[in-house]
Amino acid sequence: MGGLSSVLNLGDLEKIGLADVVYRPIARRLGVSAFGINAYTGERPGDEVIEDHDEQGDGSGHHEELYVVMTGHAAFTLDGETVDAPAGTFVFVRPEQRRAARAVAEETTILVIGGKPGAAGPPSPFEYWYLADAESDPARRYEIAAEGLEHYPDNANLNYQLACYAALSGRDEQALEHIRIAFEQRPETRDWAARDSDLDSIRSRL
Repeated sequence: MGGLSSVLNLGDLEKIGLADVVYRPIARRLGVSAFGINAYTGERPGDEVIEDHDEQGDGSGHHEELYVVMTGHAAFTLDGETVDAPAGTFVFVRPEQRRAARAVAEETTILVIGGKPGAAGPPSPFEYWYLADAESDPARRYEIAAEGLEHYPDNANLNYQLACYAALSGRDEQALEHIRIAFEQRPETRDWAARDSDLDSIRSRL
C-alpha cells in the first residue's frame, strides 16, 4: 500500500486551519486517485465550513461535488437559497452553482466528493439490475436494466438478468438471445440457469 492507510476514522484526520475553514485531508491520506475527497469541520455554531465559491475559477478543479453532512448540522447557501442540512443530508452541486455552508451545531463535519462531470463513466453493470429489481413488473424491469446494454452489451451478469426479465414477461426469443450471451461470456451461468425458475419458460431450449 506504499505506506498509505486504507482505513481511517474521522478522528484520525488532521485539522488544518486555513483562513476561515478547517480542512481535513482524506484523498492524500488514503491515496485516492479516482475522485477528489476531503472533509471540512466547523467546530462552533456559525463557523464557516464550506467557503463561498463555485467550481469555475482558476483555483478550482471544475468539479461537480457531493457534500455529505457527517456530523453536526449545517446550513448551506446554494445560489442564494438556504438549505437546512442536518447530519445525514446529501447536497449535490454542479460546477457553475455558487455554494457555501456554515455550522449550525458544534463539530459539524462535511465530507466533499468531487470529480469532473462525466469522468466516472457509466454506472457499474450491477446498478442497472439493482434499480430494475425495485419494480414488480418484469417488463418494466427489462426496460430499466436494458439501458445498461449501451455500455455493457456483452456483460454476462447483465445479460443473465435480462434473460430472466424477458422470460418472465413472455419474450422468450429475447430471453434466449441474452442467455446465450451469458453462457458464452461466463460458463458458470449455465449452473445458475439450471436452478432458476425465472427461466422455466425457455428451459427446454437451453
